[in-house]
Amino acid sequence: MESNHTFQQPTLSDRELEILKLVATGSTNQQIALQLFISVNTVKVHLRNIFGKLGVESRTEATMYAVREGWIELEGVPTPAEEEQFPWPQERISGWRRVFLLASALLIALVVFLPPARTALTGTGNQFTDQANTGIGNGQDVASSRWVTKAQMPTSRARLAVVAYEGQIFAIGGETNEGVSGVVEVYDPSTDTWTRRASKPRPVRNIGAAVLGDRIYVPGGYDAMDQAIATVEVYDARADAWNEVAPLPTPLFAYAIAAVNDKLYLFGGLDGIRYLDPVFIYDPDSDTWASGTPMSEPRGFCAATLVGEIVYVLGGYDGQSESTLCEIYEPSKEGSGEQPWTRLAPMRVGRGGLAAVTVENQVFAFGGGWTEYLSFNERYDVDQGAWMSFDSPVLSQWRTLGAAPVLIGEETVIHVIGGWSDRPLSTNYAYRPSFRIFLPSL
Repeated sequence: MESNHTFQQPTLSDRELEILKLVATGSTNQQIALQLFISVNTVKVHLRNIFGKLGVESRTEATMYAVREGWIELEGVPTPAEEEQFPWPQERISGWRRVFLLASALLIALVVFLPPARTALTGTGNQFTDQANTGIGNGQDVASSRWVTKAQMPTSRARLAVVAYEGQIFAIGGETNEGVSGVVEVYDPSTDTWTRRASKPRPVRNIGAAVLGDRIYVPGGYDAMDQAIATVEVYDARADAWNEVAPLPTPLFAYAIAAVNDKLYLFGGLDGIRYLDPVFIYDPDSDTWASGTPMSEPRGFCAATLVGEIVYVLGGYDGQSESTLCEIYEPSKEGSGEQPWTRLAPMRVGRGGLAAVTVENQVFAFGGGWTEYLSFNERYDVDQGAWMSFDSPVLSQWRTLGAAPVLIGEETVIHVIGGWSDRPLSTNYAYRPSFRIFLPSL
């Protein structure tokens, strides 16, 4: 960050400096809005501008930047005039002491002022369901030309399955404020409308979906009785009908899922008791499941996406912390004696309950803040082997969401739908990768 002001000093408006000073005190967006007599959304827009000008990704980084530049003076911290009596080496030490003191103060402020969702969640109820965690916050805001708000999903929900099929996006099952849902709603990007389809016979949450042929497969899940199930239900979109196929080898939910070469692959997940590391492979021709080479670490709530015929498995949660892992799995190496798993550069931050999508050799990771708020999403450039950050339409906790790409004309648009941010969301954000501008990883 020091290089940001070596050649050209960023210029903040009086209002932006005013907001930055309040941020340094630990004030929330709501508190800042009340004090300055402006809306919460206006505060968020200003914060986006501040982050962009300073080249930072968080409130802490912005505050530390401001202290280093002398824009903010904290009580008990020596002023520049007081420091001038010391030789240069001691002045540098004093500056870093200021940063250390500030970071400590901010940590205390976070513990005191942020909602419980900021801290690590304990107990299986918090990991497998959000029904006891409903809050009143709303960190949503769209202030970027790359993000556009589309018609909201009729049923607000998290822990759902989202998949694209024949130019439409299917949102299946999940968890609402009322409980576990089997509702199926379909979004048509060409008309920006939603329609209702036949509900999934067995309502479940913590699920994923993938397309094989002309069918949508939804394995396992966590049902209304708080039990993991092994049932695999399949949806025929043309007939608007459901049926079952061979069950999973074990009850499973919170897995990652991908379809490769007419086979279904499931990665990790939970059985209701522990986090697992299996790879399960389904062959629709024989209606059978087989086991593949296990993952490197047991975890659930990870995400999978395809680059060609290679599966990228990202992030996850193990009950204690989110994972930064980015690993690839090559199905063609399964059973050949070669190791099908390769570990790549990790994400910048841990993400559990994230969604992943691939567009033109770029892997996008959306959301996934489980134990803390994340203010940015990430993109992996397959050719360069590096992660970069980009903005998020949700500025608070955002997890167990779904995402799917659809082709609109000659442009691919990613729709990021639902999820959890203090409550189940009905949001439908459209992201246009062709307009993206990314900050490089540092």
